[in-house]
Amino acid sequence: MSLKVCLAGATGWAGSELARGIAASADLELVAAVSRRHAGQLLGAALGDTAITAPVFASAAEALATPCDVFVEYTHPDAARANILAALEHGAHVVVGTSGLTDEDYARIDTVARERGRGVLACGNFALTAVLLIKFSEMAAKILPQWEIIDYAYAGKPDAPSGTVRELATRMGKVRQPRLEVPLEETRGLREARGGTLAGSQVHAVRLPGFVLGAETIFGLPDQTLSIRHNAGGSATPYVDGALLAIRKVSTLAGLHRGLDAVLEL
Repeated sequence: MSLKVCLAGATGWAGSELARGIAASADLELVAAVSRRHAGQLLGAALGDTAITAPVFASAAEALATPCDVFVEYTHPDAARANILAALEHGAHVVVGTSGLTDEDYARIDTVARERGRGVLACGNFALTAVLLIKFSEMAAKILPQWEIIDYAYAGKPDAPSGTVRELATRMGKVRQPRLEVPLEETRGLREARGGTLAGSQVHAVRLPGFVLGAETIFGLPDQTLSIRHNAGGSATPYVDGALLAIRKVSTLAGLHRGLDAVLEL
């Protein structure tokens, strides 16, 4: 039997590519989509692909009237939490690709997911190179006590840091807290030049034309440094395979899990 999928944000940059990927998968069935602008249409009409026959709804609440096994959240941070909680209330497992959710949001989602006996897999980035960046950075943090994180994105990205970097900093913070030679409160000049503190890590967000999405962890020891960096281009293609894997595997989880490696053998 195929897994029935509801996709919120189905006409967006990443969501539209994922919709095509789901439609091309023999073991998945796209049964409903969410897009305010294209509500009332078939998704195929909005994407220029008549093979995609899922109806489009204006809200997650309307789309969830169609039973689904997995709800995929790919909209905006201001709507994501409500969409995820609504999906859990309807008995669906959830895959989250939206960035900008806070640790408090995730704590609430985890509580509801465990109450409902459902899995939630939240990935700041579905690209396999981003997954490896996070995993390798965790490994290095066990040995190297000092690091900082740089978050790269296009000029118009409104949230900072990105979901990828939030996930990266959170995961590294669970390994250990990085050591600072000069405490932040003793910084001379502009304190803001030291970046923001997230889960103990200093994070510096770059928002400029020429970047799409990227993240870098820089580790330092006397007379040596280690840089681990992921960069993405302008296509949404790198995120499709990871998202499809998450859709297929999320039902094996209970509660909230962050990072695609939760369902990978790494």
